[in-house]
Amino acid sequence: MATTAKELNVEDKLRALYDLQLIDTRIDEIRNVRGELPLEVEDLEDEVIGLSTRLDKLKNELEVVEDSIRNKKSAIEEHKESIKRYAKQQESVRNNREFNALSKEVEFQELEIQLAEKQIREMKASIEHKKEVISQSKEKLDTKHSHLKHKKAELEDIMNETAKEEGFLAEKSAQYRENLEERLLGAYDRIRTSVRNGLAVVSIERGASAGSFFTIPPQTQVEIASRKKIITDEHSGRILIDNVLAQEEREKMDQLFAEFK
Repeated sequence: MATTAKELNVEDKLRALYDLQLIDTRIDEIRNVRGELPLEVEDLEDEVIGLSTRLDKLKNELEVVEDSIRNKKSAIEEHKESIKRYAKQQESVRNNREFNALSKEVEFQELEIQLAEKQIREMKASIEHKKEVISQSKEKLDTKHSHLKHKKAELEDIMNETAKEEGFLAEKSAQYRENLEERLLGAYDRIRTSVRNGLAVVSIERGASAGSFFTIPPQTQVEIASRKKIITDEHSGRILIDNVLAQEEREKMDQLFAEFK
């Protein structure tokens, strides 16, 4: 592998580097088509889980309140039974003291009933509110489910369309990398990760490196066109190639990419 790399002359290295750049750029384009979709799908999945958890919690809270209302109603019936019992006992009391004591018990039971009825009204209002929140949460969850389903289908379609091409290009990228020495590959990878568009190898366009406004001196342009040594742009650090070589390699790689169009 190392021997093959040493046998390449400078021009061959430049061609191999630019071919690698074109392949990696095409892979970047494919991945850019997916864009933020994978992250969108992941975020939507998290939202659906969060909404489902909240909905379950609300339903549990609703059940607890409904149980409390049933318990309060049961307690009211018990208080009413106590009132009947005390009223019955008042019919057979022997003195006013016993009558008054039973009257206080009746009054206490009536107050307990009033308190329980007040609490039931409050809990019923709470139930109505919770039901409204549950309804809104269900609606929101259904919308998110639908959106997630759409985004997953969209992502799956893109993946199905591009998976074969991306796999093929990844293999080609690995093959081209094998023909280049580690020093050059290290520089190429370092430049690719340091620039926004991932372009480590660029051609001279109208006297400047592609995508740059800085003019390349005429003498440097001559050296680049001679293909005798690898020259980098002093401003961006990118590896520079002449336009003719770039055009030749683009035509060659276009034939490769055409297989998947």
